[in-house]
Amino acid sequence: MTVTSPNILITGTPGVGKSKICAEIAKQRSMKWQDVSKIAKDNGFVEEYDETLECPVLDEDKLMDHLEPEMESGGNIVEYHSCEFFPERWFDAVFVIQCNNTILYDRLKERGYNEAKVKENIECEIFQMVLNEAKESYDESIVVPLLGETEANFAQSIKQITDFIDTFGK
Repeated sequence: MTVTSPNILITGTPGVGKSKICAEIAKQRSMKWQDVSKIAKDNGFVEEYDETLECPVLDEDKLMDHLEPEMESGGNIVEYHSCEFFPERWFDAVFVIQCNNTILYDRLKERGYNEAKVKENIECEIFQMVLNEAKESYDESIVVPLLGETEANFAQSIKQITDFIDTFGK
């Protein structure tokens, strides 16, 4: 089977703008948006609930089994705040969205995150944990950091990602 459209991972700390970017890319290029958090919730792919961080803990094996057939056909834009557990073979590009800590702090507080959750996510961004995780998990040549702070950053990120999609396989 020849894949004509790439599989792309959009990752980054919660609050950096992943969903906004995925929604726009999916719309502009008719890609299948795989929102991992939503898929896990809708299908019960949750092992437990973390009371401190007020979030479900993903059952990665069930998620992988669910996504595998989708990923084989290409044309997926996968969104999640973590990336090390996805098979390397799944992605043609990994875009890591990053954000200034002050902006991110305000976004997370606006979402109603508790102090422990805000602190953990801010620290994750300060230490570039998601970017480092992506570079360790995938060929560095396919890992692309992008900014998610302003509307101009958003427009530039959309252009960079759509340019990649449009030239895929050419």
